Amino acid sequence: MPDFILNPITALGHATPEVDIIGPWTITERADVALASLAVRRGRLGDVQTSAAAVGLPLPAAGASASGALYSAFWMTPEMWMVEAPFASHEDIRAHLLPAFGDAASITEQTDAWVRFDLAGADLPRLLERLSNFDLAKAAAGAATRTVMEHLGCYLIKRTDTLVTVYGPRSSAQSLHHALIVAAQSVL
Repeated sequence: MPDFILNPITALGHATPEVDIIGPWTITERADVALASLAVRRGRLGDVQTSAAAVGLPLPAAGASASGALYSAFWMTPEMWMVEAPFASHEDIRAHLLPAFGDAASITEQTDAWVRFDLAGADLPRLLERLSNFDLAKAAAGAATRTVMEHLGCYLIKRTDTLVTVYGPRSSAQSLHHALIVAAQSVL
């Protein structure tokens, strides 16, 4: 029997998610969200739409995100979405989704592949224009896009005018976090 205990850590390597307050902005590491990709199998879009409606999973159009009572999703490519759910109740999110979609969709666990940072505060476009070419000021609430931040492929979701989510590769969590911190400090 080993004489040590394994404890889960966040993408930044801590026991609890990191929260940084820089001027008017709060940058919060989120470890409480489960993720799965959902891809429609050839010719099965109607079946997937029916199943998604039955479980309350919104399937947003291109360039958008949508929230339901339990599940949220953002568009990734034609007929493919990233699905979000509370980690506490959906740690194995694929196991929750698979019975609803059966063989109509390919569902892949993504939780540990990504790090999520929520950026909150006023004037977020001023912060994010240093990191991305996505015009956050012109985007409507619910907009979602794939973009590059500090040479990292990321997803950016405008939840509201004062809340943005950035998903980046978990293996580069510290680099992305550093870029967010430096950008915030540089526009104070």
